[in-house]
Amino acid sequence: MDVYFLGTGAGMPTTKRNVSSIALRLYEERGTFWMFDCGEGTQHQVLRSSLKLSKCEFIFITHLHGDHLFGLPGLLSSRGHQGGTKPLTVFGPPGLGDYMKIVFEVSHTQVPYPLVIKEVDGGVIWSDDTFSVTALPLDHRVPCLGYRIQEKDRPGRLKFELLKEKGIPPGPVYGQLKQGKDVQLPDGEFLFAASVLGESIPGRSVAILGDTRPCDHAVRLARHVNLLVHEATFMEDRVEHAHEFGHSTAKQAARIADRAGVKKLALTHFSSRYKDEEQMDQLLSEAREVFAETYLAEELEAIAVDAE
Repeated sequence: MDVYFLGTGAGMPTTKRNVSSIALRLYEERGTFWMFDCGEGTQHQVLRSSLKLSKCEFIFITHLHGDHLFGLPGLLSSRGHQGGTKPLTVFGPPGLGDYMKIVFEVSHTQVPYPLVIKEVDGGVIWSDDTFSVTALPLDHRVPCLGYRIQEKDRPGRLKFELLKEKGIPPGPVYGQLKQGKDVQLPDGEFLFAASVLGESIPGRSVAILGDTRPCDHAVRLARHVNLLVHEATFMEDRVEHAHEFGHSTAKQAARIADRAGVKKLALTHFSSRYKDEEQMDQLLSEAREVFAETYLAEELEAIAVDAE
């Protein structure tokens, strides 16, 4: 599991940074990736990456500002042309359905796969036996969501030596036990999965927030996550400007990470006013004064979601 950045700029693209889009790559866990926001030009960024749109399972839109949304209709259309046939669900705030309906109707766009647009305003918005996704409203100029992706605890590792001592060779029985299922052996003995499994492995978690001022819901979504992705549109000398336009500074994002007790913080959504490496180093330094495990998101690069 890792977070791959397709666009890390704010407001409008620059020659170095595209507007907002993030891929949560779950290839080992699900064989898919999930996308968060889809600003203009996102499908061009996908073409520059190893991502395949046919592998996109879900898209989560944080809010309906153009730098987070304008790339969505084109990307959904292109997915069909690139072999995407499996269902895809797009989650987002109220108004997303109207937007997509109008764009598709006016442009006569059709997609050759089941497409569901699901408007949400908070709570657990999706769950299965491996992951859950929770959304909460943030503090921006328009309705905006943050998302928490929680991997569920996994069964512990099999005690292979114990199984060998019992004379049980590798095979389907191992798979059943690994899934936590008790099995009956050929001699009639019952083998309980709990007796041959180690302690369960805690699931990893990621919080990916949309544009926001510092707020309690940001802390709630990020509580003890392995990785928090938080906007850092400005440096601290622009803190009043950030508040006026519903954004955060890098230092404010670091304070959220510190309050939430996260393992790692990735900053993104940088103002186009920061054009050189020296300015970005200063932005990072301001955040690290508060939270040491802070990193800058870079275009077409990934940050791992480590278990520890």
